[in-house]
Amino acid sequence: MTTLRVRIGEFSDMKAGFLNAWKDAEAGKRAKPRHELIFRTYEDMHRVLSPARLDVVKALAGQGPLSMREVARRVGRDVKAVHSDITALINCGMIDRTEEGISFPYDRIHLDVDIEAAA
Repeated sequence: MTTLRVRIGEFSDMKAGFLNAWKDAEAGKRAKPRHELIFRTYEDMHRVLSPARLDVVKALAGQGPLSMREVARRVGRDVKAVHSDITALINCGMIDRTEEGISFPYDRIHLDVDIEAAA
């Protein structure tokens, strides 16, 4: 089962992952795929992963490529609104678009969010 880990992190976290993969490639090692999506703030994550967009992801999960119209039908919304959500999800790297359609290439999502007391 392939899980997409979604978390909040700093640019330095993303940079470190990229640099490690680069070093592995230079050494001739095959980098392990990182199934991770990092948002800079909770607000960024919440804006991109709205309840309506998570409904789109749920409709895609385990289905293989689907057309935009089929996704809209499954979530009970109009195509224009779903198109906007799908575009945002593609842009953040959560879902894929190919000639065959739109797909969610994972089995599940794990949200990793720490909430601390205010200083």
